[in-house]
Amino acid sequence: MIELRIASSDLKDLRDSLLGCAGERCAVLFATRGNCTDSRDLMLVRETMLTEDDDYIESGIDHAQLQPDFVARAAKHARLNGFSLIFVHTHPGECLPKFSQIDDLGEKELAAFLIRREQGKHHAALVLSNGGMSARILGRDEPVRVVSVGGRRLVEFEPGVEQNGEFTKFDRQIRAFGQVGQRILSNLRVAVVGLGGTGSIAVQQLMYLGIQNFILIDHDNIEITNLNRVVGATKDDVGHPKCEIALRNVRQFYPDAQVLEINGDVVHESIARHLVDADIIFCCTDTYGSRSVVQQVAYQYFIPCIDIGTTITTDSNKIRGIYGRVQLIGPDKPCLWCSELLNSEEVRRDMLNETERRADPYIQGARMPAPSVISINGTVVSHAITMLLGIVTSIPVESHHVIYDAIRPSLRSVRFIPKDGCFICSRSGVFGQGDSQGLFARKD
Repeated sequence: MIELRIASSDLKDLRDSLLGCAGERCAVLFATRGNCTDSRDLMLVRETMLTEDDDYIESGIDHAQLQPDFVARAAKHARLNGFSLIFVHTHPGECLPKFSQIDDLGEKELAAFLIRREQGKHHAALVLSNGGMSARILGRDEPVRVVSVGGRRLVEFEPGVEQNGEFTKFDRQIRAFGQVGQRILSNLRVAVVGLGGTGSIAVQQLMYLGIQNFILIDHDNIEITNLNRVVGATKDDVGHPKCEIALRNVRQFYPDAQVLEINGDVVHESIARHLVDADIIFCCTDTYGSRSVVQQVAYQYFIPCIDIGTTITTDSNKIRGIYGRVQLIGPDKPCLWCSELLNSEEVRRDMLNETERRADPYIQGARMPAPSVISINGTVVSHAITMLLGIVTSIPVESHHVIYDAIRPSLRSVRFIPKDGCFICSRSGVFGQGDSQGLFARKD
């Protein structure tokens, strides 16, 4: 299955530009490629090329024919930049659009033209109307799934969606967001990076929501000091991988759940690559390096990522502050660098292997463990899970970056502005680069 991912802002601009016109209109999208380790191939929209009136040979209420020069310019731009092409056109009406016989003939000509120009990689076609969209491989009757990613993650077109499902045990939450919302949740593949105090609670709440497909990543083993915070861990688990405890919890609830268990550190590129297979990522780590790598995947492959953090500050053995932070990162959102939440020196330190760390004169000793209490972790994770519901279901949760203050108490929404030219979240950064850009991670 091919999956086309597009930033929500780009899709909105496309709809506004094309569907606001009286006649049929066209555009071209340029996409990079990404390969998942499962059966999906990704097309990640990087750029849009809109048409002017003189780009058409003719255009009417139910037809449009582009000038050969426009098609040639689009094909040349794609060839020079290594892009795949998505040819977009509109159909009139309020119904879900379907490709017509005229579309079939036009696409075969386009596909043959691209092959003659030695641009035989996968290209696609997308038809838009006020009733929705359909997409397929250019010139072939092979559907393409379409997902928009931004403040929400929406499946815009799902080929052959299964409309039946048995959700009796989820009756109470279906009363909140409906069968459609429950189906969306049950079809998600969720990655949880870090399975300690916050990550273990996240896994528990996600499986209670009905999620049965997980990617679980952590390189640590259970220690005696973890037992009061890691959900499901017992004294017999000391010395065992945290991944093992999370997997056991899921299997007890869903014996047939699909779980990829990875006992490794996400700062390694070989580990981080598994995140490309996820629909949603929960970043529950406590190091700068791991969060830096995870967020790059989020922008590079258009995967919504919810970053979670808790902090208890002390002074002279007195608690001065208790805070939590939940932030959505990914397309159309400022990254952790723009939000001033990463430290370049700490990221550098986390990327060193043990030999490099011992030889580095700027690293003295080890980090002290941070204070952590399960009630604070649980409160903050619950906000993160509720944010997920706002991203993928009809629940009207709009805040995408919130700060929790337990002492006041308060929960407030905050906002940062993406910085021009950011090497992560801007269009000149890794945004939508897919496999054409390597990860800034350890190669060993």
